Amino acid sequence: MKLVRFTEQGHTRIGKVINDRVIDLSAVPGVSESMRQVITDLPQLRMALEKARGPAFPLADVQLEAPVHDAQKFLGIGMNYRQHAEEARLAGIPIPENQMWFNKQVSCINGPFSPVVKPDASNKMDYEIELGVVIGKRCRHVNARDAAAVIAGYLIVNDVSARDWLHKSPTFTLGKSFDTHGPTGPWLTTAEEIPDPLNLEMTLYVNGELRQHACSGDMIYDIYAQIEYLSTVMTLEPGDILATGTPSGIGAPTGRFLQPGDVMRLEIEGLGHIENSVVAEAAQP
Repeated sequence: MKLVRFTEQGHTRIGKVINDRVIDLSAVPGVSESMRQVITDLPQLRMALEKARGPAFPLADVQLEAPVHDAQKFLGIGMNYRQHAEEARLAGIPIPENQMWFNKQVSCINGPFSPVVKPDASNKMDYEIELGVVIGKRCRHVNARDAAAVIAGYLIVNDVSARDWLHKSPTFTLGKSFDTHGPTGPWLTTAEEIPDPLNLEMTLYVNGELRQHACSGDMIYDIYAQIEYLSTVMTLEPGDILATGTPSGIGAPTGRFLQPGDVMRLEIEGLGHIENSVVAEAAQP
């Protein structure tokens, strides 16, 4: 299934996408406005969700929202593609010897087609396409060979980064967490629809120009190793979002940073696409 949060006539609710239509699931018993709660209850709800057939709306007539707007954790791994690690090194960021994780504060979560604000405080705002993994079960101490069983599904993450702010504190958190700098979507594609998440083509365009192009299988640490590593430290909860690393092609090495008016389009095979325009902070209400 492709589970989505959408707004129609000012009312936000949960649905599923079939072809070019959104099926409203809000009448299914047990479905609230929280995707995190739906993910938690998915084993019990799945049959009813799959059978639901209406009401339906054309995708073009609704506004798609961040699929999991109420995630408890939004975590990202740095320099997890070999070529990207090398370009980061050339930009002055040392290559880590182990998995390097950081927080994106959940207040940065943004919709799949919502604008991204370029802060007045940053002159080095950058794009990063990432495969997002959404946890489906409360878990701790998960072995990599069992990690697939705790994944609810996948989505696209635009890990927007203020590069100048990455160096202003001992962790990446500030540079990764400006408001609007976490677009996700376009929907949550449940795990059974993606038989091999380590073989997905990923592309990112800025103003129609291809900037990033890779396969998710090029990760240094695959998604299962990531879950094992994280769950050694912390309990992972349904709805937690893991941004699993970006390939090479970011703007930092060449100084091609984002400016108001730029448009980013991110596509991952099997997951659809998201698109975010850049706006100036002063342009916001």
